[in-house]
Amino acid sequence: MSQKNLASQTKRRSLWQMALEGLQNGGPSTCQFAITSSCNARCGFCSFAVDSMPIELRHSVTLEDAKQAAEILYQNGVYFLIYVGGEPMMHPHLNEMIAHASSIGMAAMLVTNGSLLTPQKIHQMADAGLTSVIISIDAADAEKHEQNRGLKEVCERIREANTHFQNRKIGTTASVTMSRLVDYQKLPDFLKSLGFDSVTFSYPLTTLASSYLGYAQSNLVDYTVEELNERFETIKALKKDFQVVNPTASIEDMQRHLQGEAEEFGCLGGWKQFYLDWHLNLYRCHNWDKPMCHITEFDGSQRVRDGCTACMIDCYRDSSVMQHVGVAVSDGVKAAAKGNFPQAWKHWFNRKNLLSLQAVWEQAQWLRRL
Repeated sequence: MSQKNLASQTKRRSLWQMALEGLQNGGPSTCQFAITSSCNARCGFCSFAVDSMPIELRHSVTLEDAKQAAEILYQNGVYFLIYVGGEPMMHPHLNEMIAHASSIGMAAMLVTNGSLLTPQKIHQMADAGLTSVIISIDAADAEKHEQNRGLKEVCERIREANTHFQNRKIGTTASVTMSRLVDYQKLPDFLKSLGFDSVTFSYPLTTLASSYLGYAQSNLVDYTVEELNERFETIKALKKDFQVVNPTASIEDMQRHLQGEAEEFGCLGGWKQFYLDWHLNLYRCHNWDKPMCHITEFDGSQRVRDGCTACMIDCYRDSSVMQHVGVAVSDGVKAAAKGNFPQAWKHWFNRKNLLSLQAVWEQAQWLRRL
C-alpha cells in the first residue's frame, strides 16, 4: 500500500474527541522519538555533531521496531509523535514511520536541520501524513547559521522548503537555541525572509543525564544567571513583533528557576511527555538518568507524576504549562466522581489554571496547526 493511501486512512482525533480525552485523563500525551543518533551537522553546542560523535555511538532504530513502538505508545495515550535525532531525515525509513504512525491515528511531527529537505521528500512526507515541522536556526543571518551548522546553502534550502510545506498546508516553526550567535533584534526579519511566521526558543543546555546528546559544554551557551535572565526578558519583548511559541508563563517560570525561586508549574515529563531513544529505552524526559522501561514493557504503570522542576528543557516545560489546565480539570472530574467536591473545586478553581489558560490562548494560533 502506498504512503498516500496509508495517510488517507488516518484516524486522527477531532477536537471534540481530544476535549473528551482531556476530561478523562488530562489530554493526549507526547513522545520525542530519537530514531537515530547520526547527524550531518557540526553545531558547536551539540554533542550529536558529526565531527565529535564516534562512529561506534551512531545508532538507528529499525523500521519494524519503530512501528511497534508507535503502536505501544498510541495504546498508552500518546497522540503526538515527534521524530527527532540526531538528524531524523538521515534515517532511510522515515517516510514509512510517518505513514504508519499516521495510519494508526497519531499526529506525526518532525524536527530537522533542513539540510536534506527537497521538494520530492517534502511531498513524500506530506503524503505519508506529516502534520508539522520544526526547523533549527542558530543565528539572525545565513552566514553565521551555516558556519555553525557546517551546512553550506542550507538557508536557501530551508526557504524553498517552507514554500513547499505551505503549499501542502503543513506548518513550520523555527527552533532557535538561545546561544551567543543570536541577534534577537534582527531575528524576526531573518526568520520572515526564510518563510517562518513563528519561533520557539530552545533554552541552553550544557549537560543531560539521559542518552540524548542535544547539549555541549560550549561558550556559545555558557551564561551567567544575569545574562540568561536578560535574554529571557528580550524574548518576552520579542513577542510584540513575532509569534514566539514559548508561553510567557513558562519563560517566567524559567526565570524563577534561575533565581532558585519556587516555580508555578511542575513538569509533566513521565506523565504526559516522554523521550524514546534509538535503543527503544523510554525515559520520562531528556534529563533523566535512568529509563522508565524498555518500550515493549510500557503499559502505563511506569508513569511518574511528581511535579519535577529539575531542569529547563523547553519542549517539556512549555508543554507542561499549557497542559496543566487539562490535567487539573481531569483531576477535578475524578475527585467529583468520588464525591469529593471540595477537592474537585480546588483542582478547578485556582490561579495556575488561569495562567495555563492564558498560555493556551497566547499560543492558540500555533496550536491549531497541530
